[in-house]
Amino acid sequence: MDVSESMAGWTDWDGAAFMVGRSLGIFGRSETFTQVKWVFWTDNPVGNALHEVLQQLVAAGVLERREEPDEQFRWIGP
Repeated sequence: MDVSESMAGWTDWDGAAFMVGRSLGIFGRSETFTQVKWVFWTDNPVGNALHEVLQQLVAAGVLERREEPDEQFRWIGP
């Protein structure tokens, strides 16, 4: 999965984390967001780490983040 293409527009944080997780091989191609949404909606190491990856990509200038209407991310570079 190409994260830059899939996150060209604003994406809710959990969907963005799913895309990053899929690109890293954490989630298989056949797994849908619905099947693994518990990873993002509960307090667990994988979901927490993927959210932190998103935050670090913002700090690195690769993603942009906004808080309204919900926490969302989009690809901006490099």
